[in-house]
Amino acid sequence: MLQTRQLAVQRGACTVLSNVNLELQAGQVTGVLGANGAGKSTLLSALCGELPVAAGEVLLHGRPLADWPDLERAQYLAVLPQHSTLNFGFHVEEVVGMGRLPYSTGRQVDAQIVQAALIAADSEHLLGRSYLQLSGGERQRVHLARVLAQLWPGGAGQVLLLDEPTSMLDPLHQHSILQAVRAFADQGGAVLVIVHDLNLAARYCDDLMLLNKGLVFSSGSPEQVLRSEVLQQVFGLEVLVQKHPERNHPLIIAR
Repeated sequence: MLQTRQLAVQRGACTVLSNVNLELQAGQVTGVLGANGAGKSTLLSALCGELPVAAGEVLLHGRPLADWPDLERAQYLAVLPQHSTLNFGFHVEEVVGMGRLPYSTGRQVDAQIVQAALIAADSEHLLGRSYLQLSGGERQRVHLARVLAQLWPGGAGQVLLLDEPTSMLDPLHQHSILQAVRAFADQGGAVLVIVHDLNLAARYCDDLMLLNKGLVFSSGSPEQVLRSEVLQQVFGLEVLVQKHPERNHPLIIAR
C-alpha cells in the first residue's frame, strides 16, 4: 500500500532521517515511537509528500507518490497533522465536510458521511458549533472526523496517517479515538499513527517502529519492541514490562 525504500530526509545540511524502510499493511495499525526530535513527524511529512526526500522513495500502491494527481491521491491517502492552522469560524460540519472535497457524491450523501464520521470520532454532539469555540481536544476530534470522512467508510487500498491524534485528549477520548482508528483498519485500511503513550501503542497497534536520532532503532510487534532494555536505551527510562492481566499485550510501568 504505502511504503518507503531507503528513505532519507534532510533539513538544510542536516540529515534528519536515514535508511528508513517501511511498508504499511492493509488491516493493520503501525505505531511510530521515539523521543522528541527522533524524526517521527518528519517521517509522516515525507510519507504524505509534504517534505521532499533526499534519497530513496515513497510509493503508494507501487507508484511514486509524486506521480499521483492531487485529487486522486486524496481519495487514497489522508493525513491528520499534529497542529491545525484553521482560524475561521466554520461550523463543525463544514470543517468535517472539507474531507469530501475530492469527491462529487452530492450534498445528501456527503451530509450522511459527515454525520457518520462525527459519530465515529465521538463528536456528533458538536454539530452546529463554531470551530473557534471548541477546546483543543474537541478540535482534534473534529479533524479526525474530517480525515475519516475523506476516506469513508475505509477499505482496502486506503491509508490514514495520524500525528499524535491523542495529544490533547482526556483518557476516555484517547481510547475512543484509537478505537475509531482501529475500526478503520478493520475495514481493510492501513494506518500509521505517531504516539507517545507506550501503553496506548501496545494496546492498539499491530506493529511498531521505534526511531532514535533519525534511524530505525527497533521494529516489529509490540512484544518485540517494547522491551525494558530497548526503552531505557532510547528514552533513558527505567521501566518494568509485564503482560496486561486481561489483554496480554505489554504493560509498561515506570520504576
